[in-house]
Amino acid sequence: MSQAAPETKVPGSARGATVGTKVPKRPRSLRSLLYGFYFKAERRIVPQLRSSQYAYYDALRAAIAPGCRWLDLGCGHQVLAEWMVAEEQSLVRESGFVAGMDLDWQALLKHRSLDKRVFGTLTALPFESGSWDLVSANMVMEHLQDPAPVLREVHRLLAPNGMFVFHTPNYYHWVTLAAWWTPEVLKKPLVKFLEGRSGSDVFQTHYQINTAATVRRLAAEHGFEVEELRLVNTSAALKMLGPAVIGELLYIRLLERSQLAQLRSNLVVTLRKRATDSRARSAQL
Repeated sequence: MSQAAPETKVPGSARGATVGTKVPKRPRSLRSLLYGFYFKAERRIVPQLRSSQYAYYDALRAAIAPGCRWLDLGCGHQVLAEWMVAEEQSLVRESGFVAGMDLDWQALLKHRSLDKRVFGTLTALPFESGSWDLVSANMVMEHLQDPAPVLREVHRLLAPNGMFVFHTPNYYHWVTLAAWWTPEVLKKPLVKFLEGRSGSDVFQTHYQINTAATVRRLAAEHGFEVEELRLVNTSAALKMLGPAVIGELLYIRLLERSQLAQLRSNLVVTLRKRATDSRARSAQL
């Protein structure tokens, strides 16, 4: 008769667990099950799809040079999306000096990457003219009731040929239009259900610089040249609705056609401050 094998402890296992002993798995939550279904459907229907946050990250990477002085407006508690910690930290390391500014004091205190943080409003930025090479704003511009004062301040802060990079929803996308017509009282519970975000991360939107045509017009009026303007798709909004998300994924696949680019979900914009501002020359004559 052969002897039974001696018990062997499994490192990191539950107390008393041994090789050959099954540790009960925690049941998966409904949210995680729906996410699992969504990502399988996404890989089959739109395999090239990725979050628009990655397109914004690419634009920042292109704008950052060694020694770059970078200011992130409306920085909240992170520069990029929640899951992009490594990408965010790589951008911060590559820059010479990085600071963030926001009117949400509690968010500033919790920022995961920036130790230089400034409390204040975007219409009166407390910095010297020409003191920054790059200014950025991630999902901020849609909250401005009037973007003109902010564009003037950004233009003032940037050195000649400095860049303003921002990421914002496209007004003509169906989600943005739905959000525009949704009463404010319903937005926070909807966002919590669909995205898992807390109500403290949901702010009123105005969508005053959220079409390609409006971006180009306001850029020209405030001394900027459009270096790059991309209309990109992002992940589906209806992940928590199970099989219903398949219809949205099919629509996203349709929007991959260049003829329908104007209906995609997000704008990723890089504006360059003109080296010689024609408005300043006119004022001197």
